[in-house]
Amino acid sequence: MDATASVFLHLSRLMKPFAPVLPLRRAGFTLIELMVVLVIIGVLGALIVPNVLNHADDARATAARADVNNIMQALKLYKLDNLRYPTAEQGLQALVARPAAPPVPANWKNYLEKLPNDPWGNPYQYLNPGIRGEVDVMSFAADGKQGGEGKDADIGSWQ
Repeated sequence: MDATASVFLHLSRLMKPFAPVLPLRRAGFTLIELMVVLVIIGVLGALIVPNVLNHADDARATAARADVNNIMQALKLYKLDNLRYPTAEQGLQALVARPAAPPVPANWKNYLEKLPNDPWGNPYQYLNPGIRGEVDVMSFAADGKQGGEGKDADIGSWQ
């Protein structure tokens, strides 16, 4: 070991007793710190939760529109094969099972694996003849009743 290193080692040993002593502090949070964090979480929750709930309604409406479009495509294929849409009596069930009620389709095949319910758990409505088109497929949305506004507005094949 050279002389310079020896001097630094000796000086560092001498300086240790003079190192400042920091007061020991207990681990943990004060009551005020916890209260501030809880207030911040509450404010964020009050701002975020309403936005998330609105998006759930929008997602259900989007899923219903997609279902209605899929059912309408299956109905168009049914008409191409059988030269007519299912009657109101046959209903949408004619897309998943061969209708027994007349007119019995000559070229029937399975057009949907299963008939979905709307995102609110209600069956889709089928009108033949339709009010807004040759046939109408619709969901009565969140309230399950015809008509409505906002999240209760009907979702149909005419949209």
